Amino acid sequence: MPTVLVADDSIAVRKVAERLLTEAGLGVTLAANGEEVLAYLTKQRPDVVVSDVIMPDKSGYEVCAFVRGNATLAATPVLLISGIVNDEVTKQAESCRADGVLKKPFQGTSLKDRVLELIAKRQEPSPADAPRPATRPTPATVEQAFPMADQQQARAGQDLVRLKEVEDQLRAERARSEDLGKRLTEAAEHLAHAKGAEAQLAAERQRVSDLEAKLIQSEHQAGRISELETALKAEQSEVGALKQEVEHSQKISRRVVELESALAVERAAAEQLVQQLANLEQVSIRTRDLEAKLVSAEQQESTLHRKIQDLEAELVTEQRKGTETIGQLQDLERVATRVPELEGLLTAERDGNGLLARRVLEAEQAAESATRQLEEMARKLSEIAGLASQLGNGRGKS
Repeated sequence: MPTVLVADDSIAVRKVAERLLTEAGLGVTLAANGEEVLAYLTKQRPDVVVSDVIMPDKSGYEVCAFVRGNATLAATPVLLISGIVNDEVTKQAESCRADGVLKKPFQGTSLKDRVLELIAKRQEPSPADAPRPATRPTPATVEQAFPMADQQQARAGQDLVRLKEVEDQLRAERARSEDLGKRLTEAAEHLAHAKGAEAQLAAERQRVSDLEAKLIQSEHQAGRISELETALKAEQSEVGALKQEVEHSQKISRRVVELESALAVERAAAEQLVQQLANLEQVSIRTRDLEAKLVSAEQQESTLHRKIQDLEAELVTEQRKGTETIGQLQDLERVATRVPELEGLLTAERDGNGLLARRVLEAEQAAESATRQLEEMARKLSEIAGLASQLGNGRGKS
């Protein structure tokens, strides 16, 4: 049984080729890449090598070159198969001395027909191996072999030998004719049976061919699944990263809203503090006015004391002089009548000074309270500035 080595990296193509060639009565060995092909060829000699042009490790051209470069395999037919058959593929096939290029997916019985054609071509005998006719002795040779007296007896013996040869050939031809007749009868029966199955086989082959095309297309689509899975994983990773960024942005947005609310509250508090500070400034102004009035009152009181002292001194002087003159006594009486008035004025001035002292004390207490409020307001303003700085840094990072 002739054997065929089929090499292709597609399992679908290998299975299709195996089915087609097995149906033709051929032995099939499958290989998935160029390395498996070379390993097999170093041990076995197939009748035909069928190799895909494009394989992961070694191409079909390299496989063909290996076959042609091996003395024991040089005469082995090599059929290349390719999904694309153009001028470039044809030129490279010719350069490596391939026996032909067949396009895949296979149409009908194209693969089987080409392989059977290559096997039949290889089994044809060459002109050098054709049988040569048996040489017959010529009269000259016979005359040289026998004496002249026995020439007639020799001729009779030659004729007898020739007659026996002819009879043997005739019997062989008759036996061959009978055998051919039997074979012809059997062939006619097989032909009648084959014609009945040929229609079914043609329909089955067409269905199988369609299935093979779909299988190859499905294999190509399956090859894209890994690429799509890789792309899907990459997209999922990017989506996860984007989700994390969105969650981070949402957290930042919520924090910004909280900080803005806190800032608004602090701004309102700051405005109140500013208003209180303005009020305190007004109180301070009034305190300064009261202090100025108090100083003025103290100055007036000091002036009044000096005047009273002067008056008392004058009164003493006048009393001393009262003994001297009546006029002076009258003056003293007038002065005496003015003393109660002056004492009343002094008492009123002292009461005013006490009121002013109490007001000064209240102003000092209000100033101390305003100072504390100002310090508290400065601390809150510092906290507000810190929050505003953190808010600015957070927005910059986002």
